[in-house]
Amino acid sequence: MAVFFMFSLILSSSYAAVQDFCVADYTAPSGPAGYSCRRPETVKVNDFVYSGLGVAGNTSNIFRAANTPASAAEFPGVNGLGISMSRVDLAAGGVVPLHIHPGANEVLLVAQGTLVAGFISSDRNAVYLKTISSGDIIVFPQGLLHFQVNVGNATAVLAFASYSSPRPGLQIVDYALFQSNFPTQLIASTTFLGIPEISRLKAVFGGTN
Repeated sequence: MAVFFMFSLILSSSYAAVQDFCVADYTAPSGPAGYSCRRPETVKVNDFVYSGLGVAGNTSNIFRAANTPASAAEFPGVNGLGISMSRVDLAAGGVVPLHIHPGANEVLLVAQGTLVAGFISSDRNAVYLKTISSGDIIVFPQGLLHFQVNVGNATAVLAFASYSSPRPGLQIVDYALFQSNFPTQLIASTTFLGIPEISRLKAVFGGTN
């Protein structure tokens, strides 16, 4: 695990800073550039330590998967450093559905189990997918649709993701279409899905209109 954390820090992008760090100030408004910096004299060592990735996520959901982030919103010490991480748990049969991170590249390390992972290019809609197992890593370029599927039968998958931003962002296609108020008729017009299927999926995900 120590090797992975070192790998994560080396691989993630960094940039010159005019100060040592910028621990997030959650009491001040945040903007596109991130959180404001706390005054250095108020910073403690615990601001640079996060233990949340040691706890398995709750996979009792339709995807049988969980993502536990350690981004600037949860881990104040990564604010302004150009890095963050997350833990990914997939129960047997679990999937991480098609989604994007608009603000970051991602490197995914499989710590346990076997999954099919891949992404779709934006220029040719080429699909790059591979079955990967414990110790393997895969990269997902910024803003591209990507996914993971647990294909290890009854074996749970544990993976850790490293991002090139403290705020990578996340948009899941299923939620964008079927958990929103996107009008059913417009979804049908833009996706060529039938209205009965759209209505069924909106009932599953809680969408309206």
